[in-house]
Parts: sequence; structure tokens; C-alpha cells
Amino acid sequence: MDEYAWPIGPEVPAAALVRESWEVTVAALPVAARITGEVIGRQPFGVFIRIDGVPNAIALAEITAMPRGMDLPALGALVSGEVLWHAVHNHQVKVRLDEWRTNDQ
Repeated sequence: MDEYAWPIGPEVPAAALVRESWEVTVAALPVAARITGEVIGRQPFGVFIRIDGVPNAIALAEITAMPRGMDLPALGALVSGEVLWHAVHNHQVKVRLDEWRTNDQ
């Protein structure tokens, strides 16, 4: 089994492209950068997002950043958020969605 659990479809960059573009992705999306994009995958642990303007990048908004009582966005939902960190081991941009922000964050 491949180490990536990417959503499938024409809108999803190939894992090799994501790896090859990693340095460019990190430079384009530093911590605290604002992102917008479309939810292209949905799993119990979070949602995968195709990031606008960075075609070979995938973001992951994990439920660990989601307040209790909230639901994951649906497939195809347009979302925005903030880059929290970069997961080098699997080449994912970790984000917190705006809709998940609370008054103390």
C-alpha cells in the first residue's frame, strides 16, 4: 500500500508531483499563510483540500483542530483557513479552517 491516502480524481495531483514540488509549496505557503480551496477528500480524521493557486499541494485539516460539536465540511465545499505547519514526512500542509476558529484562537 502506498504511504499516501490521497483522494482520487483528475483534480488531485499525483503523489510524485506533490513530493517534487514540496520546496516550492513550503515557500509559497509559510506558517500563518492564508489559504482557500476545495474539499477533495473526507476521512474520519479530517478533510483534504486542493489549495487555490498552488496546484501541486494538498492541505489536510485534521479534526484535532476542530472544536467539539462541529462537522467536517462536505466534499466540494469551498473553505479557507490558515497554515499551521508542514508535515514533511507525507508532504501535507496542515491547516485550521476558519469555521473551526474559536474566540480564543
